[in-house]
This record gives sequence, structure tokens and C-alpha cells, in this order.
Amino acid sequence: MSGAMINVLYFAHVAELTKTREEQWPLPQALTGADWLAQLELRYPQLSPIKRLKLAVNQYHVGHDSLIKPGDEVAVFEPVTGG
Repeated sequence: MSGAMINVLYFAHVAELTKTREEQWPLPQALTGADWLAQLELRYPQLSPIKRLKLAVNQYHVGHDSLIKPGDEVAVFEPVTGG
């Protein structure tokens, strides 16, 4: 493994479920958001269904088909409803 990492931030209910707000993840090569979320679900099965979660990479909202690359900052959060 190359030692490449991503910084992962968890917000609101996601942070409550993971019991952390931030952690480092090894990421030796780029993955799609969907592939990375599948790994996240293995680590934190309580986040299921994982497909509902939203991602931001380097502070930009992205779709699950976007690439996450070593060195990126990835934020994970639930969809927000207004009201």
C-alpha cells in the first residue's frame, strides 16, 4: 500500500452513528463514491441503507459516480430537508 490517505468528515446523525466526527482512511487508488460508500458500509453497517448518504469531496457536493482520490477530504452526511 502506498500510504495514501483521505480525511473523512461525518456530520449530524452520521457522526452519531459512527461515534466520530473525523478519521483518516487509507486510499491507495481512486475509487468512485459508490465503491467507497460500500467500504464505509462494511465498516459501519449501522449506516445502512448507504445509498441515501450524500458526499462532498474537497467541499463540493458530488454524485456517487464521482472519483475520490488519495489526499481528498470527503464529507458524509444525510440528505437535508427544509422546513
